[in-house]
Amino acid sequence: MPFGPAAFRTALVCFSTLVPACVHGEGIDTEHLFGFMIGTDVGTVGEREFQSQTTGRFSKRGGNYRAINQEFELEFVPAQNFRVEVGSALASHDINGIPGFEERRQLAWQGVSLDLRYRFLNRDSAPFGLTFAVENHLNRINESTAAVVRNYGTEFTLAFDREVVPNLAVAALNLIYQPEWTHFPGAGAAEQESTIGAGLGLMARLLPGLLVGGEARYLRKYDGIGLEEFTGQALFVGPTAYLQLSERSRLTASWSLQVWGRSAGSSAGLDLVDFERHQARLVFGVNF
Repeated sequence: MPFGPAAFRTALVCFSTLVPACVHGEGIDTEHLFGFMIGTDVGTVGEREFQSQTTGRFSKRGGNYRAINQEFELEFVPAQNFRVEVGSALASHDINGIPGFEERRQLAWQGVSLDLRYRFLNRDSAPFGLTFAVENHLNRINESTAAVVRNYGTEFTLAFDREVVPNLAVAALNLIYQPEWTHFPGAGAAEQESTIGAGLGLMARLLPGLLVGGEARYLRKYDGIGLEEFTGQALFVGPTAYLQLSERSRLTASWSLQVWGRSAGSSAGLDLVDFERHQARLVFGVNF
C-alpha cells in the first residue's frame, strides 16, 4: 500500500500519543530549526544570542575540493517581530586538480555579513507564518575559488511555515533570490551572477528538545543579476536534526547531497561546476 501524505500524518498523530505529555506544553520554535533554510520565528524582544555556524562544501568534478566557512554571529531582537544579526567569517580551502580552479590550500579571513529579518505573520494567530529576510555580505575571498576578490552579495528570502501536526511537526517553504557582484584585481567591470531557488523542509519532534527531519532545495544559477543567462541547476536533499542542549544552548546539524543537476550545455547528471556534490552545516547557539 502506498505511503502518502495522509498516511504520514496519521503515523505522526499515532506516534504523538507515545510521547511524554510535556512535549505538548508549547509550540515548535522554528527560528534555528533548519540547517540550510530559515523558519519564520525571530525571537522575543530583548533576546541576544551568540552563534557559531560551520558550513562545508565538498567534491567537484575532476580532483579534490574542500571549502569550509566558519562564521561567528551575534543576534539581537530590538523590536517585536524584527531580528538583527551581524557576523564575521573565516574561509578554509583545499583545492587540487579542479578544472578552471587554481590549486590552493589556505585559511583566511573572508568577510562580514548583516542579516535582517521581519516577521509579517505569526502562525499562532494566522494560517501560516511569514517572514522576509535580507542577508548582505561583503567578502574579500571568493567562496568557491578562494581567490582574492571584492565580493558583495544579497540574499532575499521569503519564508513560510506551518505546524502540520500541532506541537509535533512543522513544514517550511523558502523562496530565495541572491544577486552577487564580484570584482577581481586587475579586471574591468565586476562580474555579476544570481541564484534563485526554493526549499522545502519538514521537522518532527521525537523527544522533548529533539527534532529530526529533512530539507530539499532546488537552485538555479545565472550570469547577470537579472537572470540573463542560465548556467546550471541542482537539487539537494538531506537530513536535518535539531537538539536543545540546555535551556540556553542548541545545536543544529544538516547534510545535503546533490541528487540531480545539470550545467548549461552539458548532458551530465550533476552540476559540479556551479555547485558541489555534498554540503554540510553545523550550527551551535547560546543565549546570553
